[in-house]
Amino acid sequence: MAHSGSVHAVALPERYPIAQRVAALPWRAWLSDARHFQIAALATLLCVNMSWLDFGAKPLPSLLAIASTLGAQITCSQLWRLPRIDLRSPLITGFSLSLLLRTDDPALMAVAGVIAIVAKFAIRIDGKHLWNPAAIAIVTLLFTTDQAWISPGQWGASVWFAALLAFLAILVLHASRRTDIALFFLGGHAGLLVARALWLGDPLAIPLHQLESGALLLFAFFMISDPRTAPDSRLGRLVFALAVALLAYWLAFFQQLRPALPVALVAVSLFTPILDRLLPAERFQWSKPSLKGAAS
Repeated sequence: MAHSGSVHAVALPERYPIAQRVAALPWRAWLSDARHFQIAALATLLCVNMSWLDFGAKPLPSLLAIASTLGAQITCSQLWRLPRIDLRSPLITGFSLSLLLRTDDPALMAVAGVIAIVAKFAIRIDGKHLWNPAAIAIVTLLFTTDQAWISPGQWGASVWFAALLAFLAILVLHASRRTDIALFFLGGHAGLLVARALWLGDPLAIPLHQLESGALLLFAFFMISDPRTAPDSRLGRLVFALAVALLAYWLAFFQQLRPALPVALVAVSLFTPILDRLLPAERFQWSKPSLKGAAS
């Protein structure tokens, strides 16, 4: 039996049917990991930003964010003596920071990348890292410096709709990976915005416009849906998603806090260990049990 990374490539005799031979190919395992599609989607958005529509991401800060997350992952993997170095999750974090975080000082993008990865390794409860790496990095910089802010995330209707379809496709293809929390959150968030509009007598065009935000899509599909920080049970994820939506609504409309979404996520994440204790379920793992200890 030959090994290809963590994928077992089984040599089948020629007499086996084609379907069985295809099932043993390593690329099937590659396609089964949602992170590969997430990386492709985020990389495409960043390329669109650089070559066609300006979302606000600049080459140097983006490069620093991505390089720092990868460098920090390599360093921490060695310090924590992990059996292998997996760069997929930190690459997603680097892309997310590039698309969402803005700063007058490019060096802060590198700082954000380091904060994201170090927090993932250092702050863990019951084997899970407590916060989504990009979210905790963004919130940390927002509250410790006046040179960082969140991108408005207005991509234009056509790009927003294309991104929504792409992200939903990833969610449907990998529903077993617990990305149901993205739909729970979007449903709760949309419901609150529509209810507010109806209460105030505003036209429904207002909440619809508020929902057409690139930052909202990135938050829903790449932050709150992080399977390594979301509650283990489906009911727990539903409670978690609605709690984030409610807190973000209160912060945005009653406290006038613009970066309400990541702040709400970081705050509610403190209660994830409690939800996991009250509503126990199978623990999510990207890797096989033999690599159970790897942080990703």
